[in-house]
Amino acid sequence: MGEAGAGAGAPGGPEASPEAEVVKLLPFLAPGARADLQAAAVRHVLALTGSGPGRALLAGQEALLQALVELAPASAPARDAARALVNLAADPGLHETLLAADPGLPARLLGRALDPQCPWAEEAAAALANLSREQGPCAELMAALAAAEPADSGLERLVRALCTPGYNARAPLHYLAPLLSNLSQRPAARAFLLDPDRCVVQRLLPLTQYPDSSVRRGGVVGTLRNCCFEHRHHEWLLGPEVDILPFLLLPLAGPEDFSEEEMERLPVDLQYLPPDKQREPDADIRKMLVEAIMLLTATAPGRQQVRDQGAYLILRELHSWEPEPDVRAACEKLIQVLIGDEPERGMENLLEVQVPENVEQQLQQLDCREQEQLERERELELAPEPWVERATPT
Repeated sequence: MGEAGAGAGAPGGPEASPEAEVVKLLPFLAPGARADLQAAAVRHVLALTGSGPGRALLAGQEALLQALVELAPASAPARDAARALVNLAADPGLHETLLAADPGLPARLLGRALDPQCPWAEEAAAALANLSREQGPCAELMAALAAAEPADSGLERLVRALCTPGYNARAPLHYLAPLLSNLSQRPAARAFLLDPDRCVVQRLLPLTQYPDSSVRRGGVVGTLRNCCFEHRHHEWLLGPEVDILPFLLLPLAGPEDFSEEEMERLPVDLQYLPPDKQREPDADIRKMLVEAIMLLTATAPGRQQVRDQGAYLILRELHSWEPEPDVRAACEKLIQVLIGDEPERGMENLLEVQVPENVEQQLQQLDCREQEQLERERELELAPEPWVERATPT
């Protein structure tokens, strides 16, 4: 096991199969194993997750996956074990295999993520955020959340952990936000988030300006955007009980000096901003904010409320400043909705307008080409942040 910590090949002779070598690691991962050998075995597993073949090899090993999850949370190798699960869950092609190997994995990880004493709760949340991007694991996780005590639902615990500073003194729990965003794609989660009696959305709104983590800001903004698909709740979201629009506009605002007449059209929180006011630095988050506002303009009353709160002024300045073409295009579309004529009678709800099939196909083709171009650009420009000293996905 001396070579495992360096991420070298599996121990043993060259005649042994990779599967057999992985099985040899199990005794060293068991409870009661020598701490140094246990740590070396976990480092070896973590190193294997740095390649596609290594991840595929590990994903089907039920006993090994369970051993990784069941390592004592306070033990030294537990964090590397959690990081290995993060890397495995980052590969969408392995989600089905992971769940087949350990159907209880989402519930196990959820228990760790929401345990205020767990030192690797952040890694558990990151693994869940990766898993929940796909429909199957997301459904499994919703089932695990629903299995909680009725008086204290899993979703409520998740939101409480996300919104409570210092909930876990040893883990920041930023990745609970993208996890919640993924869950909010499901109607049951949106129903919980938009329940007027629970006051959930209101607790999330201040996190759109959370200064210490773009992961948390992005996850919260993604959650709010998904909630905005429910047009029946737009009046409530835009009204005084929630007042969501200033929280969506403020990150998009810069240090512009508006005239007195224009300033009076803005919500109080957007008036007389300091000269050093900075816009949201993450382009993906800016785009989601614009998309959320666009969704709020789906109905005629929503469009009027957005116009009345001076959104056009902020969006006009954002469009002039915006360096990213896709964000600028989204901003331009929203401006056109705000300054354009109202749709014909019967087409007032933009979320319910039926698009002709040939037009829809053309739009889908254009969207696919745009996505492919964006992915190519990101592959060239961005490198994933590794959990270890090699290119492992997170």
